[in-house]
Amino acid sequence: MGRTIVIGDVHGCAIELDKLIEKIKPRTGDNFIQLGDLINKGPDSRGAIAIARAFNMDVVMGNHELRLLSAKESDNKSKLKTHDHETLDQLTSKDWKYIKKFPKYIYKKSLRTIFVHGGFIPNKPWRNQGIEVVTEVQVIDKKGRPKKRSDAPKGELWAKLWDRKKSVVYGHLPRKKAYKIGNTLCIDTGCVYGGHLTAYIVEEKRTVRVKAKRAYR
Repeated sequence: MGRTIVIGDVHGCAIELDKLIEKIKPRTGDNFIQLGDLINKGPDSRGAIAIARAFNMDVVMGNHELRLLSAKESDNKSKLKTHDHETLDQLTSKDWKYIKKFPKYIYKKSLRTIFVHGGFIPNKPWRNQGIEVVTEVQVIDKKGRPKKRSDAPKGELWAKLWDRKKSVVYGHLPRKKAYKIGNTLCIDTGCVYGGHLTAYIVEEKRTVRVKAKRAYR
């Protein structure tokens, strides 16, 4: 029986993604899920997409994919950073069609687990939350609103408030190592900043990681 292998934020670190997969030693029947922010910031977004396609990964929408896709479709690039433009120039129309199909989350009923980039507002029905929320949320402010840590430094981490029986595996909030609290697990370990790229093998309840070649940002 195949395993469910979940990979955190890649951010165009194709070399590290390749090394991580090699370390995992894929088997026939394995199912790869990538938690969004597959692209951008790092050196090789096209390479990261090529690897994801080669292993038939199920990729969820990240805030970087969503932001760049919105800028491309609206033709409003005024708020983009240098690395955003680098990614826009690097990717092909075929790549953008691929990204456009990313879902806002993946739910595996057999595992009772939701795979999402950012997270959820804990006290609201998770299935119906907007794509901006599930790709961007990090903390919940005093008024119950989803925010980034930088916008609400006194906000409560959404994962600390998650009290559902369903587990959530997510990225978006870089840490030095995988962070588990309650029924949630964050596996963004800051590869693009010189940290690690981390995978979580659900059925084995273990993480696998590789060190970044260098800090790209």
